[in-house]
Amino acid sequence: MAGRINDEDVKAVRDAVPIDAVVSEYLQLRNAGGGNLKGLCPFHDEKSPSFQVSPGKGLFHCFGCQEGGDTITFVMKVDHLSFSEAVERLAGLAGITLRYEEGGYNPSHQRGERIRLVEAHKIAAGWYAEQLATGPEAEAGRVFLAERGFDQAAAVHFGVGYSPQGWDHLTRYLRGKGFTDKELVLSGLSQEGRRGPIDRFRGRLMWPIRDIGGEVVGFGARKLYEADNGPKYLNTPDTAIYRKSQVLYGIDLAKQSIAKASRAVVVEGYTDVMACHLAGVTTAIATCGTAFGGDHIKILRRLLMDNGSARVIFTFDGDAAGQKAALRAFEDDQKFAAETYIAIAPDGMDPCELRLAKGDEAVTDLTEPRVPLFEFALRQIVDRYDLDTPGGRAAALDEAVPVVAKIKEVTQRREVAVQLAGLVGIRDEQYVVERVGATSRRSGGRQRPGPSRTRQGGYEEAAPRSAVSGPSLTLRNPVYITERELLKLALQRPELVSPVFDAFGVDEFTAAPYAAVCQAILDSGGVEYGVHEPQEFLHQVLEAVPDDTVKSMVTELAVEPIRARNVDEPYAGAQLVTVRRRAVERRVAEIHVTLTRLGQHGDPAQLASVQNELWVLQQYDQALRQRGAAAL
Repeated sequence: MAGRINDEDVKAVRDAVPIDAVVSEYLQLRNAGGGNLKGLCPFHDEKSPSFQVSPGKGLFHCFGCQEGGDTITFVMKVDHLSFSEAVERLAGLAGITLRYEEGGYNPSHQRGERIRLVEAHKIAAGWYAEQLATGPEAEAGRVFLAERGFDQAAAVHFGVGYSPQGWDHLTRYLRGKGFTDKELVLSGLSQEGRRGPIDRFRGRLMWPIRDIGGEVVGFGARKLYEADNGPKYLNTPDTAIYRKSQVLYGIDLAKQSIAKASRAVVVEGYTDVMACHLAGVTTAIATCGTAFGGDHIKILRRLLMDNGSARVIFTFDGDAAGQKAALRAFEDDQKFAAETYIAIAPDGMDPCELRLAKGDEAVTDLTEPRVPLFEFALRQIVDRYDLDTPGGRAAALDEAVPVVAKIKEVTQRREVAVQLAGLVGIRDEQYVVERVGATSRRSGGRQRPGPSRTRQGGYEEAAPRSAVSGPSLTLRNPVYITERELLKLALQRPELVSPVFDAFGVDEFTAAPYAAVCQAILDSGGVEYGVHEPQEFLHQVLEAVPDDTVKSMVTELAVEPIRARNVDEPYAGAQLVTVRRRAVERRVAEIHVTLTRLGQHGDPAQLASVQNELWVLQQYDQALRQRGAAAL
């Protein structure tokens, strides 16, 4: 069993790898003001970016789903890793050698399972590439590529390789690298044979499939020999690191271009991706042996940021299978905020064939937006009917109306309904518009309400969630607004509230979640510690919280912009004074209740003590009103 990673090494990893550099491997980030960055949350679907990253604090927080934490937490959540696996991955990026409290320096058998499987794939990819480059048996693979216009440089760029025809060449090679038979079978690189593990891929051209972070997680293998009785393309089976519905071939190479251009080109195969990239269309990606679906859309939306100019162009073969694929893609069209188009090459050629026949310029021209996907889908429906007859027009309308009714944006739905009337040949456009609207209402085809935008750029749901019991935490309550501001100052600008904040009592915060955050701050050495070690202070607070919901509150408060234009000592002092004065007012109210209860017949000594406390508090409140923060 792996030993515990040395705490100093964990801190070194956290400090060495900027959180914005890690997050931007998975989604596009844009300036959110106040030193923060924003993007579409990778942990839940959303139309507008509520996911914020604070590079200065090393934290992220989503104001929509409340996920939050540091760089290590992000990698754990986005790639489903354990804590140790996430630290090991980041340590690899930073070139840091980890020490373990029990068991010395990071021996290979101590690595987490996911890390081991990824490492096996990385080694396998290098071995396959070497076979293609130098192996005499791989001539068939080199010929296959050359016939499609790909030279050795192209093969190297995309990491294409070759798997020899023998039973267990790769298996024996990986065993020599220290991998167990169990690891090789779990990785999908080997499979059980009658006498033990054998290679899954034999005598095939190999394309490494990488996740968005660039790690090899699987392979696509193309048949080369007639004697091979397997399918034309064979992919890695689903494993702990590979789900074919959740990966896009070429996304590691295309992600920066997609984010920069707000444009993605979806093609059908590995060679099509290669052809597009070599022709200059570096936004091309492809699915891996499965139809384009919802999980693929989630990957693209994080890169496209759903701005109004975003474009997704699907290129499908012109045959029946290609048309069917386009209609399947249209079923998920409304999950995009981007405009979607379809492009079909002349004579039904795919991008690889088109590049061979007509050159790079023809590929570039193909991927320019052509026909809107919804228009193509509707034409495919309408063309099946005889529109010269009333019955044919009615039948076409019956099938097409529910398709248009799924469009959530009301204006777009109306415009498409008008186009449908023209396609079918119905002059009464209003009739078609009303029928589409009625169908949409019956099916509940209305836009779901989202979180409301706040002035600070965050998002205010009904209330920040917390398992801590207490009153509803609505930000319309001025008491909660001030308490929230004070906690934000304590976490983000501790030097402005130190040392006064550390003398505050937890009971001065009326909202239970805020009281829990205050307690965590005090348990972590208070804001005075934060003045000297600001980043480590935040991690100490996160360690001190009682549960994940309070931890989410801490990350939220640590990245949420402070409301003031000028965040300075006067502003911080005003928040301290307001919270303290309200606490004094609550105590004064309690004393009045006590005096009423004691009345004229209470114990004189007790009555005098209570009256004295009341006088002291009233004098203190007057000093706070007159002198402000100087009286604290």
